[in-house]
Amino acid sequence: MSEQVFEKHSNLPHRQPVKTAHEPACRAARYRARVSDTADSILTHASVARVRATLAEAGVQGAVVVLDGAARTAAQAAAYLGVDVAQIANSLVFTTRVSPDASPEPLLVLTSGGHRVDTAKVAADLGLAQVGRADADFVRERTGFAIGGVAPVGHLAPLTTLVDSALAAYEVIWAAAGHPHAVFPTTFAELVRISGGRVADVA
Repeated sequence: MSEQVFEKHSNLPHRQPVKTAHEPACRAARYRARVSDTADSILTHASVARVRATLAEAGVQGAVVVLDGAARTAAQAAAYLGVDVAQIANSLVFTTRVSPDASPEPLLVLTSGGHRVDTAKVAADLGLAQVGRADADFVRERTGFAIGGVAPVGHLAPLTTLVDSALAAYEVIWAAAGHPHAVFPTTFAELVRISGGRVADVA
């Protein structure tokens, strides 16, 4: 609640609130405190902490950045960061089957935000019968992340991973860090290394 001083005026039926000169500074300080608390809670979130630990073990120098808002799409992340949407490495989880009646297995595709994954092309490249988008439950069960925050590392178990060759065109790439508000910068070569992925043309 803002601090107010009340002055009485004979020509006014009610007392009018007069804001003190230091109120804007107080409000700004409270806002900064809330933002700081939010950033700290995101950085210590279990999923983000897992990603940060994995990145540290892999020798990644880029720090996890907390965005001002949720970035559940490549376009949203690019807008917050002020970069080209194609510089965003989307972590997309697909279900794959070696035969129509086989149990589904996860496939992680780290693709440029500038285009869509051609699932038929990926299936043919990997010799699979089917490649389809995974639902939220499958994604969380196999990666430990919720859709919108899936990172290229820090999964519950190793995933077969493809890295979009189109990402090689950019000096800096941004990827999710386990939470819709968290991302980290990397390079194409580093992304391939830390994800254990295979470079492929996926669009």
